[in-house]
Amino acid sequence: MKIFTIILIVLAIALIIFNITMLDFNNLLKGDSLVGLIGIMASVCAVLILVIFRMSKAIQDKSHN
Repeated sequence: MKIFTIILIVLAIALIIFNITMLDFNNLLKGDSLVGLIGIMASVCAVLILVIFRMSKAIQDKSHN
């Protein structure tokens, strides 16, 4: 499970980097820039959820041992 979550975190970070390349800083809320912003926010949420999941699993493992 640890390797799976690491892979998902790396994929989410790769999506963040890809979506940054789609941004047009002159028109952030139009066209592809809006799609890029939504993708960045969704990827950041995914990373945060995965980090919280990993921390909860670590706490669960420590409490059972």
